[in-house]
Amino acid sequence: MTTQEIPRPEWNNFFDSFSRQHEGWLATLEVLGTEIGAQEEAHELPLEGVSIGSGINEPETIAISIGRTPDDHISHTITKPEHVWLEQTDEGADAALEIESADATKTLLRFRSPVPPEYVDGVVLP
Repeated sequence: MTTQEIPRPEWNNFFDSFSRQHEGWLATLEVLGTEIGAQEEAHELPLEGVSIGSGINEPETIAISIGRTPDDHISHTITKPEHVWLEQTDEGADAALEIESADATKTLLRFRSPVPPEYVDGVVLP
């Protein structure tokens, strides 16, 4: 496994591309913090997307949307993100996305089956 940090100026383009490549992939979403420990927010639900945003006089945020129905849909927001890392397998497949906020809380999005996107291009969930 290799891990690379995504430079902040590239976040917007990275998240757009990442979301297009991995839409519908089954993923688990965990939040790890010193005060809360490890909390699983979603388990093997399809990824909708990851986006970055900020409002006027509001801190920057990263939103992760995951789930297939209104009952299992989760929208997790990371406020004041500081670092974004992409973990890849030795074959170059994206395995996980890790985001660290200013308060040192980490959000981890792990794919159930990391494979290169070109192997599943055109395959969609029913």
